[in-house]
Amino acid sequence: MHSLAGKRVFITGGGSGIGRGLALRFAAEGAELHVADVNAGAADGVAQAIAAAGGCATAWRLDVTDPPAVADVRRRMLEQAGPADVLVNNAGIVHGGAFLDVPLQRHEATFKVNTLAVVAVTHAFLPDLLARPEAHIVNIVSASALMGLPFASTYAASKWAALGFSESIRLELQEQGRRHVRVTAVCPGYVGTGMFEGARALRLTRILTPERVADLTVRAVLANREMVMTPWVVALGPALRGILPRPMFDWTARLFGAPSSMTAWKGRSPQ
Repeated sequence: MHSLAGKRVFITGGGSGIGRGLALRFAAEGAELHVADVNAGAADGVAQAIAAAGGCATAWRLDVTDPPAVADVRRRMLEQAGPADVLVNNAGIVHGGAFLDVPLQRHEATFKVNTLAVVAVTHAFLPDLLARPEAHIVNIVSASALMGLPFASTYAASKWAALGFSESIRLELQEQGRRHVRVTAVCPGYVGTGMFEGARALRLTRILTPERVADLTVRAVLANREMVMTPWVVALGPALRGILPRPMFDWTARLFGAPSSMTAWKGRSPQ
């Protein structure tokens, strides 16, 4: 996608954190934003900020775990504005802690938001993307999709699934000859949004800002890149995993502090 000017961008979880950063960054490229969030006030605040800066934005209240609600928002967007050109699956939650210390319903909720909702939203919006001259799907995944993450086991598992879905749908679209719809999976390390309060960045790296992740994401869309891995040690991980014996890879991960990075997690309660 060579330009985002005039493109309609639909973002889930767009009311705060990475989603807010993405909305503002896409708007700066001249895109028309559709900001969806379970917190209607937060979504409206982002839309107003975009409008105040001279952009065009609409806010939608949306619980991504409710497929009928997803279908209804998609229908109303079509009626009021038109089809999406870019879909950004950004909504996500995390529940840290030792596996047995986390109630089962929280493990289940993690999969509902981070995995099943990505499938449901993509299923609803993909027909519109296919009908556009060029389109893009962006899935905000996680560095934890590339390796195990103790004390956030189901969060990591949900993100592994989201990455597998991203890769599979990308290849499926290619096999179907629908190469005008591109797919980008974004795998950042810890981002300073509050969700990972207490988590420690890997050694030799820093906690990322939402603005940094948003900037790299928009650049990837414009360059039709299939994957974003940041910071540098995240990009190094898959290569090391492919060449090192498992015990040596585990030792290297410990050297960077990955297995213990969530032990002091506090986070925040999802709204």
